[in-house]
Amino acid sequence: MSRRAVILAGGKGTRLRPYTVVLPKPLMPIGEFPILEVILRQLIRHGFDHITMAVNHQAEIIKAFFQDGSRWGIRIDYSCETSPLGTMGPLKLISDLPSNFLVMNGDILSDLDFARFHDEHVEAGDLFTISSKRREHHIDYGVLETDASGKLTAFREKPRESFLVSMGVYMLSSAVLEHIPIGRAYGFDSLMLDMLSAGEQARVRPFDGYWLDIGRPDDYALAIDEFEAMKEHFLGV
Repeated sequence: MSRRAVILAGGKGTRLRPYTVVLPKPLMPIGEFPILEVILRQLIRHGFDHITMAVNHQAEIIKAFFQDGSRWGIRIDYSCETSPLGTMGPLKLISDLPSNFLVMNGDILSDLDFARFHDEHVEAGDLFTISSKRREHHIDYGVLETDASGKLTAFREKPRESFLVSMGVYMLSSAVLEHIPIGRAYGFDSLMLDMLSAGEQARVRPFDGYWLDIGRPDDYALAIDEFEAMKEHFLGV
């Protein structure tokens, strides 16, 4: 089965400054590889043979590094934004997307089985599938609950809340593209709200493996350490 992926690699990486002043965030190294090359190698191992990189900020550096993909034995092409289009807006610039395709952020370190995620979406005939991870949020304060008059009704000392969050990895049916406007910023959040309003279903598939969003300096430092310790696990070599 031929598998297609779109990697979102157009962000400015503002949360990772000053690291990203010189390099675009997807080319920040973890170990001997840029994070985007780690993702690329993982997708290749899972049978993806055509990858489109949606680029904007410092696009020429990314294109110069990856070129046409022949170095890795696959096809790489590019969708170039002239202005930021959010996470879903760039998809309207790509004219040859297949019936089902994977979309993911270009700054994720995970051991997700991308082939299985792809194939389960296709077999289920879903419109949109979200890979999700359960996260705990620890509130460092005593939480006060009150009624309309301001009377204290409950108190919780430093509670922990559990949430399912999006991992930034999605499978889409091409039918979803009808929701996405042309030429303006349109994000994952807007698409989900529009699909809910239209009564269209998005499936959430919880994932219990490893996932790290390399968006902040402390997460980047953690990714460097953990990739080095688990390189064979992530790359299958």
